[in-house]
Amino acid sequence: MKIRLVFYIVICSVFMVSCGSNKNVVTKVRKKVVLQEKEEIYPELPQLEQIKKPLKTNSNHTVAYIEKFARIAVKKMHEHNIPASITLAQGVLESGSGRSELAIRSNNHFGIKCHKGWKGKSVTHDDDEKGECFRKYKYPETSYEDHSQFLITRKRYASLFKLGSQNYKGWAYGLRRAGYATDKRYPQKLITIIKKYNLTVYDRMGARKLNKGNQVKVKSYKVQKGDTLYSIARKYNVSVINLKKVNGLSSNEISIGQDLLIN
Repeated sequence: MKIRLVFYIVICSVFMVSCGSNKNVVTKVRKKVVLQEKEEIYPELPQLEQIKKPLKTNSNHTVAYIEKFARIAVKKMHEHNIPASITLAQGVLESGSGRSELAIRSNNHFGIKCHKGWKGKSVTHDDDEKGECFRKYKYPETSYEDHSQFLITRKRYASLFKLGSQNYKGWAYGLRRAGYATDKRYPQKLITIIKKYNLTVYDRMGARKLNKGNQVKVKSYKVQKGDTLYSIARKYNVSVINLKKVNGLSSNEISIGQDLLIN
């Protein structure tokens, strides 16, 4: 019995020693894992040209354009008998109120092409056809003078000068018939601009207002709720009669959102 007990104790002792020793013994060597970042390779994309923002012609830009060039348009009217309203409307339409690429790059405000005999500077621009030749000027004012010379030196426009400087509608349709533009709605577009901004006020402007340093400037006002012609006239210190005359109004009726010129 004693022999069995001793044998049992010895076996347990050996077992416990072996179990305890297992805690410190590493039977397997662990491999060290090193994580490496792999660079992703993407296909190269072609670099596209920057798309230019579309030109927008709103009342603010157009009014600013009219105020800037009204003086020279009136001056050309008295020199060459071309309605100032027509000159300004063409400038607004052809140049996008001075914001078109052709106007910015070349100071060409009337879309006049090189034509035969042109000896000045030129620039290529896509219009009816790709890469057409257009005239280039150093200053916008030169473009206005060349516009007048372009009309008075060509026989096809001769009949327009018999209309005088007050018949803007006759000029609008006459320019289209004479071949100034290929757009069939060109006359209507000019007339719309003239009416919207009341450009006929410049057709009635005398040469005395063109003294050196005298700036031709037109203010505009958008009719608000509760406004009357009397309240607007009083606000800008003008008469109701003058306000109606400048805006071509036959009555005292005005509507909210309507643009009125203050002169």
